[in-house]
Amino acid sequence: MTSELLADLEWRGLIAQTTDRQALLDHLNSGSTAFYIGFDPTAASLHLGNLVVLLVMRRFQLAGHKPLPLVGGATGLIGDPSGRNEERSLNQTEVVEQWVVRIREQLSKFLDFEQGPNAAVMTNNLDWTAPVSALDFLRDIGKHFSVNQMLAKDSVSSRLESGGISYTEFSYQVLQAFDFLELYRRFNCTLQLGGSDQWGNIVAGLDLIRKVEGAAAHCLTIPLLMKSDGTKFGKTAGGSVWLDPEMTSPYAFYQFWLNSEDADVPNYLKVFSFKSHEEIEDLIAQHESNPGLRTAHRELARELTTLVHGTKECDSAERAAKALFGQGELSDLDERTLESALSQLPRTTIQTGDPIPTWVDLLASTGVVDSKSAARRIVKEGGAYLNNVKVATEDFAPSPEALLFGRFWLLRKGKRDLAAVEVI
Repeated sequence: MTSELLADLEWRGLIAQTTDRQALLDHLNSGSTAFYIGFDPTAASLHLGNLVVLLVMRRFQLAGHKPLPLVGGATGLIGDPSGRNEERSLNQTEVVEQWVVRIREQLSKFLDFEQGPNAAVMTNNLDWTAPVSALDFLRDIGKHFSVNQMLAKDSVSSRLESGGISYTEFSYQVLQAFDFLELYRRFNCTLQLGGSDQWGNIVAGLDLIRKVEGAAAHCLTIPLLMKSDGTKFGKTAGGSVWLDPEMTSPYAFYQFWLNSEDADVPNYLKVFSFKSHEEIEDLIAQHESNPGLRTAHRELARELTTLVHGTKECDSAERAAKALFGQGELSDLDERTLESALSQLPRTTIQTGDPIPTWVDLLASTGVVDSKSAARRIVKEGGAYLNNVKVATEDFAPSPEALLFGRFWLLRKGKRDLAAVEVI
């Protein structure tokens, strides 16, 4: 199983670096291995970048290994310098505590915490960091670290070159190494996974286990995922794509995958999908032969939205996507799903009781067209719709009775350009 696991990760492009590959393979083949990934609570939710490594953790558990997901109640108070050019704003302790609870709940969706000897165990590094005094930490842990080696870490050296780093963030790698040591002591954890930007911190943990316990441990890092245009994966015009449905709605989450660039979809399928190699290769072949059908996009959107938000929310998001383009009934959508879908569109508002503008005026005010004359041409050419019903005349004004849930009108120009009006 482990040989197949590492070969599968390699095929999916999910291995950046490892310690000695044969030694790692032999170790994993010797039985169920306890391993961990750390997730710092720097926001109220995990995001799509976290999902990359979280699903690798899921793959390891499915192959028979024991996950120890770590929520950084301690390190989340400090700030990881990796990938940053400036100091992180430190959050209040009470806020971080709330985020720890929320992230622990999210992690429980992806890992099995109940069944069998490799059931996951949730951990929090505040449990072993908080009781240790500063003097004890410096004497027992700090003495094993060379400042010269710490300065040579990429995450530190890049910050020194860009203007400097505080002692607080400089000490992050010592705290992360201490986590690995404590998990080794408590759970016989011998493997750490993480993003490729964590290599220096992870290796520091390996060295600490060797120096303090005289034992060997292993690590595997996962490449940071980028879009084909070189921009950061998981970002949209509205910011990060979150796993929390209150921060990124299931509809917006579904649309992120559905609207992915064609060039990115084959890689996304390999990284995120749990389909077999043959199924993924078939989807990639279909995608390359006819990208316009968006078959691969839809399969990816369905699988990931179901995984993160459940079947019901995925079905609602898919119905909304179809209904907005006239392939389903708008009346079949619940208000929350419709509101979420319309929030992603160009929109305008009018006040209750004000005179109702014409369809032409409303479309122009959303910015979908650059003039009222352009909106009039759309009506003349037969491409104007209100709530998926064709608008026949230039002076047509929608009625209050046509409001969806008493609040919204959906405008459509041609087949694909949508806009929303909200009456407030």
